[in-house]
Amino acid sequence: MVVQRRFALTTVALLIVAGLFAFLIYLYFFVPFRGVIDAFQRVNLFYILLAFIALFMSAVFYSLTWQRLLNLLSVKASFLKVFQFVWVANFVDLLVPAESVSGDVSRIYLMSKESGANAGKVVASVFSHRILAMSMTLGSLIISTIYFAVKYKPPSLVLELVAIIAVGSVISISLLFYLGTRKEATEKIVNWLINLLVRLSRGRWQFERLKSSAKKMLGAFHEGILTLGRNPKGLILPLFLSIFAWFLDILISVLVFLSFGSLETSISLSAIVIVYSISVAIHYIPAVSGEVGILEIVMTSLFTLLGNPQASGVYAAATIIIRTLTLWVRLFLGGLTVQLLGIKSLMSPVESPSAEPE
Repeated sequence: MVVQRRFALTTVALLIVAGLFAFLIYLYFFVPFRGVIDAFQRVNLFYILLAFIALFMSAVFYSLTWQRLLNLLSVKASFLKVFQFVWVANFVDLLVPAESVSGDVSRIYLMSKESGANAGKVVASVFSHRILAMSMTLGSLIISTIYFAVKYKPPSLVLELVAIIAVGSVISISLLFYLGTRKEATEKIVNWLINLLVRLSRGRWQFERLKSSAKKMLGAFHEGILTLGRNPKGLILPLFLSIFAWFLDILISVLVFLSFGSLETSISLSAIVIVYSISVAIHYIPAVSGEVGILEIVMTSLFTLLGNPQASGVYAAATIIIRTLTLWVRLFLGGLTVQLLGIKSLMSPVESPSAEPE
Protein backbone atom coordinates (compact mmCIF):
# COMPACT_ATOMS: atom_id res chain seq x y z
CA MET A 1 0.00 0.00 0.00
CA VAL A 2 1.29 3.43 -0.88
CA VAL A 3 0.71 6.36 1.48
CA GLN A 4 0.65 9.71 -0.28
CA ARG A 5 2.66 12.37 1.51
CA ARG A 6 2.37 15.60 -0.39
CA PHE A 7 2.46 19.18 0.66
CA ALA A 8 -1.10 20.50 0.49
CA LEU A 9 0.10 23.55 -1.42
CA THR A 10 -3.40 24.71 -2.27
CA THR A 11 -4.46 24.54 1.37
CA VAL A 12 -1.30 26.32 2.49
CA ALA A 13 -1.83 29.04 -0.11
CA LEU A 14 -5.42 29.52 1.04
CA LEU A 15 -4.27 29.76 4.68
CA ILE A 16 -1.66 32.34 3.74
CA VAL A 17 -4.17 34.42 1.76
CA ALA A 18 -6.75 34.17 4.57
CA GLY A 19 -4.12 35.13 7.15
CA LEU A 20 -2.92 38.12 5.16
CA PHE A 21 -6.52 39.23 4.61
CA ALA A 22 -7.21 38.98 8.35
CA PHE A 23 -4.13 41.07 9.09
CA LEU A 24 -5.20 43.71 6.56
CA ILE A 25 -8.64 43.85 8.18
CA TYR A 26 -6.95 44.28 11.56
CA LEU A 27 -4.78 47.11 10.22
CA TYR A 28 -7.80 48.82 8.66
CA PHE A 29 -9.83 48.87 11.89
CA PHE A 30 -7.15 49.21 14.57
CA VAL A 31 -4.09 50.89 13.06
CA PRO A 32 -3.91 54.32 11.36
CA PHE A 33 -2.82 53.53 7.82
CA ARG A 34 -1.04 56.85 7.50
CA GLY A 35 1.12 55.99 10.51
CA VAL A 36 2.26 52.77 8.83
CA ILE A 37 3.19 54.64 5.63
CA ASP A 38 5.08 57.32 7.57
CA ALA A 39 7.01 54.63 9.45
CA PHE A 40 8.07 52.91 6.23
CA GLN A 41 9.16 56.19 4.70
CA ARG A 42 11.74 56.80 7.42
CA VAL A 43 13.20 53.28 7.55
CA ASN A 44 17.00 53.22 7.54
CA LEU A 45 17.90 50.32 5.26
CA PHE A 46 21.33 49.99 6.85
CA TYR A 47 19.71 48.62 10.02
CA ILE A 48 17.57 46.26 7.97
CA LEU A 49 20.75 44.91 6.35
CA LEU A 50 22.21 44.39 9.82
CA ALA A 51 19.00 42.61 10.85
CA PHE A 52 19.38 40.27 7.87
CA ILE A 53 22.97 39.52 8.93
CA ALA A 54 21.72 38.84 12.47
CA LEU A 55 19.14 36.43 11.02
CA PHE A 56 21.83 34.57 9.13
CA MET A 57 24.19 34.46 12.12
CA SER A 58 21.38 33.22 14.36
CA ALA A 59 21.04 30.23 12.04
CA VAL A 60 24.81 29.72 12.28
CA PHE A 61 24.78 29.54 16.10
CA TYR A 62 21.59 27.46 16.09
CA SER A 63 23.34 24.99 13.78
CA LEU A 64 26.49 24.98 15.90
CA THR A 65 24.38 24.13 18.95
CA TRP A 66 22.82 21.14 17.21
CA GLN A 67 26.19 20.02 15.78
CA ARG A 68 27.73 20.03 19.24
CA LEU A 69 24.88 17.91 20.61
CA LEU A 70 25.34 15.47 17.73
CA ASN A 71 29.08 15.29 18.43
CA LEU A 72 28.41 14.53 22.10
CA LEU A 73 26.37 11.55 20.90
CA SER A 74 29.14 10.40 18.52
CA VAL A 75 27.13 11.30 15.43
CA LYS A 76 29.55 12.62 12.82
CA ALA A 77 28.13 15.59 10.93
CA SER A 78 29.88 18.42 9.10
CA PHE A 79 28.79 21.96 9.91
CA LEU A 80 27.78 22.53 6.28
CA LYS A 81 25.32 19.64 6.35
CA VAL A 82 23.94 20.65 9.74
CA PHE A 83 23.54 24.23 8.51
CA GLN A 84 21.78 23.09 5.34
CA PHE A 85 19.43 20.79 7.21
CA VAL A 86 18.50 23.60 9.60
CA TRP A 87 17.42 25.75 6.64
CA VAL A 88 15.47 22.82 5.18
CA ALA A 89 13.78 22.36 8.57
CA ASN A 90 12.89 26.07 8.57
CA PHE A 91 11.28 25.63 5.18
CA VAL A 92 9.26 22.58 6.27
CA ASP A 93 8.48 24.21 9.62
CA LEU A 94 6.97 27.31 8.04
CA LEU A 95 5.17 25.62 5.17
CA VAL A 96 3.82 22.32 6.45
CA PRO A 97 0.97 21.97 8.98
CA ALA A 98 2.17 20.63 12.37
CA GLU A 99 4.61 23.52 12.60
CA SER A 100 7.79 22.95 14.60
CA VAL A 101 7.15 19.19 14.86
CA SER A 102 7.45 18.78 11.09
CA GLY A 103 10.73 20.70 11.07
CA ASP A 104 12.19 18.44 13.75
CA VAL A 105 11.07 15.33 11.86
CA SER A 106 12.78 16.56 8.70
CA ARG A 107 16.03 17.18 10.62
CA ILE A 108 15.90 13.68 12.08
CA TYR A 109 15.22 12.07 8.72
CA LEU A 110 17.89 13.97 6.82
CA MET A 111 20.62 13.64 9.45
CA SER A 112 19.94 9.94 10.01
CA LYS A 113 20.19 9.35 6.28
CA GLU A 114 23.32 11.51 5.92
CA SER A 115 25.28 10.22 8.92
CA GLY A 116 24.17 6.61 8.85
CA ALA A 117 23.80 6.76 12.64
CA ASN A 118 20.96 5.14 14.53
CA ALA A 119 17.95 7.44 14.25
CA GLY A 120 17.52 7.22 18.02
CA LYS A 121 20.74 9.18 18.59
CA VAL A 122 19.64 11.87 16.15
CA VAL A 123 16.25 12.03 17.85
CA ALA A 124 18.04 12.50 21.19
CA SER A 125 20.03 15.43 19.76
CA VAL A 126 16.94 17.13 18.32
CA PHE A 127 14.98 16.34 21.49
CA SER A 128 17.67 17.95 23.67
CA HIS A 129 17.98 20.88 21.28
CA ARG A 130 14.23 21.49 21.57
CA ILE A 131 14.33 21.41 25.38
CA LEU A 132 17.26 23.84 25.37
CA ALA A 133 15.48 26.27 23.03
CA MET A 134 12.19 26.09 24.92
CA SER A 135 13.96 26.62 28.25
CA MET A 136 15.74 29.68 26.86
CA THR A 137 12.46 31.13 25.62
CA LEU A 138 10.67 30.42 28.90
CA GLY A 139 13.46 31.90 31.00
CA SER A 140 13.67 35.07 28.92
CA LEU A 141 9.89 35.46 29.01
CA ILE A 142 9.72 35.21 32.81
CA ILE A 143 12.69 37.51 33.47
CA SER A 144 11.63 40.17 30.97
CA THR A 145 8.02 40.10 32.21
CA ILE A 146 9.07 40.53 35.84
CA TYR A 147 11.31 43.47 34.90
CA PHE A 148 8.63 45.06 32.72
CA ALA A 149 5.92 44.57 35.37
CA VAL A 150 8.02 46.26 38.03
CA LYS A 151 9.02 49.20 35.86
CA TYR A 152 6.02 49.81 33.59
CA LYS A 153 3.00 47.94 35.05
CA PRO A 154 1.60 46.32 31.89
CA PRO A 155 -2.13 45.62 31.28
CA SER A 156 -3.51 42.61 33.12
CA LEU A 157 -4.36 41.02 29.76
CA VAL A 158 -0.66 40.77 28.91
CA LEU A 159 0.21 39.31 32.31
CA GLU A 160 -2.56 36.73 31.98
CA LEU A 161 -1.32 35.75 28.51
CA VAL A 162 2.25 35.45 29.78
CA ALA A 163 1.07 33.32 32.71
CA ILE A 164 -0.84 30.95 30.39
CA ILE A 165 2.12 30.59 28.05
CA ALA A 166 4.58 30.16 30.93
CA VAL A 167 2.47 27.41 32.52
CA GLY A 168 2.01 25.71 29.16
CA SER A 169 5.76 25.87 28.50
CA VAL A 170 6.59 24.43 31.92
CA ILE A 171 4.16 21.56 31.33
CA SER A 172 5.62 20.91 27.86
CA ILE A 173 9.23 20.94 29.08
CA SER A 174 8.35 18.73 32.05
CA LEU A 175 6.62 16.26 29.72
CA LEU A 176 9.66 16.18 27.43
CA PHE A 177 11.94 15.57 30.43
CA TYR A 178 9.65 12.78 31.62
CA LEU A 179 9.58 11.04 28.23
CA GLY A 180 13.33 11.47 27.86
CA THR A 181 14.13 9.90 31.22
CA ARG A 182 11.40 7.25 31.50
CA LYS A 183 12.09 4.53 28.95
CA GLU A 184 9.11 2.41 30.00
CA ALA A 185 6.67 5.29 29.51
CA THR A 186 8.04 6.09 26.05
CA GLU A 187 7.91 2.42 25.01
CA LYS A 188 4.29 2.17 26.14
CA ILE A 189 3.33 5.21 24.06
CA VAL A 190 5.14 3.96 20.95
CA ASN A 191 3.70 0.44 21.32
CA TRP A 192 0.24 1.88 21.81
CA LEU A 193 0.55 3.93 18.63
CA ILE A 194 1.78 0.93 16.63
CA ASN A 195 -1.01 -1.29 17.99
CA LEU A 196 -3.52 1.42 17.15
CA LEU A 197 -2.29 1.41 13.54
CA VAL A 198 -2.61 -2.38 13.45
CA ARG A 199 -6.19 -2.20 14.73
CA LEU A 200 -7.12 0.56 12.32
CA SER A 201 -5.75 -1.51 9.44
CA ARG A 202 -7.90 -4.45 10.66
CA GLY A 203 -4.94 -6.76 10.68
CA ARG A 204 -3.75 -5.96 7.17
CA TRP A 205 -0.63 -4.27 8.58
CA GLN A 206 1.38 -6.20 11.16
CA PHE A 207 4.27 -3.75 11.36
CA GLU A 208 6.59 -6.40 12.77
CA ARG A 209 9.65 -4.77 11.22
CA LEU A 210 8.45 -1.38 12.40
CA LYS A 211 8.12 -2.69 15.95
CA SER A 212 11.65 -4.07 15.85
CA SER A 213 13.06 -0.84 14.40
CA ALA A 214 11.17 1.26 16.95
CA LYS A 215 12.60 -0.82 19.80
CA LYS A 216 16.16 -0.32 18.55
CA MET A 217 15.59 3.40 17.98
CA LEU A 218 14.11 3.90 21.46
CA GLY A 219 17.07 2.10 22.98
CA ALA A 220 19.51 4.39 21.16
CA PHE A 221 17.38 7.44 22.02
CA HIS A 222 17.38 6.79 25.77
CA GLU A 223 21.05 5.85 25.72
CA GLY A 224 21.71 9.19 24.01
CA ILE A 225 19.73 11.07 26.65
CA LEU A 226 21.65 9.27 29.39
CA THR A 227 24.94 10.10 27.66
CA LEU A 228 24.09 13.80 27.64
CA GLY A 229 22.91 13.63 31.25
CA ARG A 230 26.18 12.03 32.34
CA ASN A 231 28.19 14.78 30.66
CA PRO A 232 26.93 18.10 32.08
CA LYS A 233 30.24 19.83 31.26
CA GLY A 234 29.76 18.92 27.63
CA LEU A 235 26.44 20.80 27.65
CA ILE A 236 28.07 24.09 28.64
CA LEU A 237 29.13 24.92 25.07
CA PRO A 238 25.71 24.12 23.54
CA LEU A 239 24.14 26.32 26.23
CA PHE A 240 26.34 29.30 25.37
CA LEU A 241 25.82 28.75 21.64
CA SER A 242 22.07 28.66 22.23
CA ILE A 243 22.29 31.92 24.17
CA PHE A 244 24.09 33.56 21.25
CA ALA A 245 21.40 32.31 18.85
CA TRP A 246 18.69 33.70 21.15
CA PHE A 247 20.51 37.05 21.44
CA LEU A 248 20.74 37.36 17.66
CA ASP A 249 17.04 36.58 17.31
CA ILE A 250 16.25 39.42 19.72
CA LEU A 251 18.73 41.65 17.88
CA ILE A 252 16.68 41.30 14.68
CA SER A 253 13.72 43.07 16.30
CA VAL A 254 15.93 45.63 18.01
CA LEU A 255 17.60 46.59 14.72
CA VAL A 256 14.23 46.85 12.98
CA PHE A 257 13.01 49.31 15.61
CA LEU A 258 16.28 51.21 15.43
CA SER A 259 15.69 51.62 11.69
CA PHE A 260 12.76 53.92 12.55
CA GLY A 261 14.84 56.08 14.89
CA SER A 262 15.52 55.88 18.63
CA LEU A 263 14.58 52.58 20.26
CA GLU A 264 13.70 54.08 23.65
CA THR A 265 11.09 56.42 22.19
CA SER A 266 9.20 53.59 20.51
CA ILE A 267 9.49 50.40 22.60
CA SER A 268 11.49 49.04 25.51
CA LEU A 269 13.93 46.15 25.15
CA SER A 270 12.03 44.10 27.74
CA ALA A 271 8.83 44.50 25.71
CA ILE A 272 10.63 43.24 22.60
CA VAL A 273 11.78 40.16 24.52
CA ILE A 274 8.24 39.52 25.78
CA VAL A 275 6.73 39.77 22.30
CA TYR A 276 9.47 37.58 20.82
CA SER A 277 9.03 34.93 23.51
CA ILE A 278 5.25 34.83 23.11
CA SER A 279 5.50 34.60 19.32
CA VAL A 280 7.98 31.70 19.60
CA ALA A 281 5.72 29.96 22.12
CA ILE A 282 2.80 30.25 19.69
CA HIS A 283 4.98 28.83 16.93
CA TYR A 284 5.78 25.82 19.14
CA ILE A 285 2.07 24.88 19.25
CA PRO A 286 1.72 22.03 16.72
CA ALA A 287 -2.01 22.69 16.28
CA VAL A 288 -1.34 26.17 14.91
CA SER A 289 -0.70 25.94 11.20
CA GLY A 290 -0.90 28.63 8.58
CA GLU A 291 0.43 31.10 11.13
CA VAL A 292 0.53 33.97 8.61
CA GLY A 293 -1.76 36.68 9.91
CA ILE A 294 -2.11 35.23 13.40
CA LEU A 295 1.36 36.17 14.59
CA GLU A 296 1.25 39.54 12.83
CA ILE A 297 -1.92 40.46 14.71
CA VAL A 298 -0.58 39.13 18.01
CA MET A 299 2.76 40.92 17.66
CA THR A 300 1.28 44.27 16.62
CA SER A 301 -1.29 44.11 19.43
CA LEU A 302 1.33 43.23 22.05
CA PHE A 303 3.72 45.96 20.90
CA THR A 304 0.85 48.44 21.18
CA LEU A 305 -0.20 47.22 24.63
CA LEU A 306 3.39 47.26 25.92
CA GLY A 307 4.43 50.50 24.21
CA ASN A 308 2.92 53.79 23.17
CA PRO A 309 -0.61 53.37 21.72
CA GLN A 310 0.01 56.45 19.57
CA ALA A 311 2.85 54.61 17.81
CA SER A 312 0.71 51.71 16.56
CA GLY A 313 1.68 52.57 12.98
CA VAL A 314 5.35 52.06 13.83
CA TYR A 315 4.57 48.79 15.58
CA ALA A 316 2.62 47.49 12.57
CA ALA A 317 5.44 48.47 10.20
CA ALA A 318 8.01 46.87 12.51
CA THR A 319 5.96 43.68 12.68
CA ILE A 320 5.74 43.51 8.89
CA ILE A 321 9.51 43.89 8.51
CA ILE A 322 10.31 41.44 11.31
CA ARG A 323 7.97 38.85 9.84
CA THR A 324 9.37 39.43 6.35
CA LEU A 325 12.80 38.52 7.71
CA THR A 326 11.82 35.68 10.04
CA LEU A 327 9.14 34.15 7.82
CA TRP A 328 9.50 35.00 4.14
CA VAL A 329 13.31 35.24 4.01
CA ARG A 330 13.63 31.97 5.93
CA LEU A 331 11.03 30.37 3.69
CA PHE A 332 12.86 31.51 0.56
CA LEU A 333 16.32 30.45 1.76
CA GLY A 334 14.97 27.15 3.06
CA GLY A 335 13.23 26.43 -0.24
CA LEU A 336 16.39 27.35 -2.11
CA THR A 337 18.36 24.91 0.06
CA VAL A 338 15.83 22.16 -0.65
CA GLN A 339 16.30 22.73 -4.38
CA LEU A 340 20.10 22.88 -4.13
CA LEU A 341 20.23 19.62 -2.17
CA GLY A 342 17.72 17.99 -4.51
CA ILE A 343 15.66 16.61 -1.64
CA LYS A 344 12.86 15.00 -3.62
CA SER A 345 11.50 12.97 -0.70
CA LEU A 346 10.14 16.12 0.94
CA MET A 347 8.00 16.92 -2.06
CA SER A 348 6.94 13.52 -3.40
CA PRO A 349 5.06 10.46 -2.19
CA VAL A 350 6.89 7.68 -0.45
CA GLU A 351 5.97 4.10 0.28
CA SER A 352 4.81 2.95 3.66
CA PRO A 353 6.99 0.53 5.63
CA SER A 354 6.53 -3.14 4.81
CA ALA A 355 4.04 -4.91 6.94
CA GLU A 356 6.16 -8.03 7.22
CA PRO A 357 9.91 -8.43 7.62
CA GLU A 358 11.74 -9.46 4.52
